[in-house]
Amino acid sequence: MALSIQQLQQILPNAGPKAGVFAPVLNAAMGRFGIVTPARQAAFIAQVGHESGQLRFVRELGSDSYLAKYDTGKLATRLGNTPAADGDGQKYRGRGLIQITGLDNYRRCGEALGLDLINHPELLELPHHAAASAAWFWQQKGLNPLADRGDFAGITRKINGGLNGQADRLVLWERARKVLSV
Repeated sequence: MALSIQQLQQILPNAGPKAGVFAPVLNAAMGRFGIVTPARQAAFIAQVGHESGQLRFVRELGSDSYLAKYDTGKLATRLGNTPAADGDGQKYRGRGLIQITGLDNYRRCGEALGLDLINHPELLELPHHAAASAAWFWQQKGLNPLADRGDFAGITRKINGGLNGQADRLVLWERARKVLSV
């Protein structure tokens, strides 16, 4: 089922005109990665809506000091970034509608989408790549079965590592389920 611009605006009212930009690319990405039932689409759009500030942000916000956590230390190493303070934390900051973060994730995502994200990480800021990377991430994390079961907390944990922002995510999910008749 294709999601209309109007449905996307009902689910993500703060998206404004971005809904018109993202509706077609989200539909293409959802189709490509098996997010094809109303239950899957509702969960996906709710999570994407939260992660992207309702389609307003495709690049992680944060100062250099905030993004330094991706440059050195345990988190940087876990993400595949070098342990040196060389700026790769800033270069491979979160991008896309579900923020792809870290060199290893950029490499895997780029291989899957046929993009050179190592040399051009900013490609994930383009709407069609932002949507495709989110749907790829969704598939990689095995989130369709969780959406089929209605395990929204499980989905949030796999995306976020915890339940950060869960209240907002739940509001968006409830709205999406109503709009998509789930």
